[in-house]
Amino acid sequence: MGKAKAKKAACADCYFRCNDLCALDLPGPCSTFRPVERNLEPERQLAFVFRTPRTRAAYAFPQPR
Repeated sequence: MGKAKAKKAACADCYFRCNDLCALDLPGPCSTFRPVERNLEPERQLAFVFRTPRTRAAYAFPQPR
């Protein structure tokens, strides 16, 4: 099976351009490009999950008395 090709970013697909918030006249998308489908939602962050629960202290220093 072949991989689906990613849609190339274009100014016409930018949230700012579609909502008349863009004042730039560039040949391609700028660094502030946001897809209009996401409505400025941030990208989903990866969740950090420990592989195994910790059973010992993180540091090997002796405990204070």
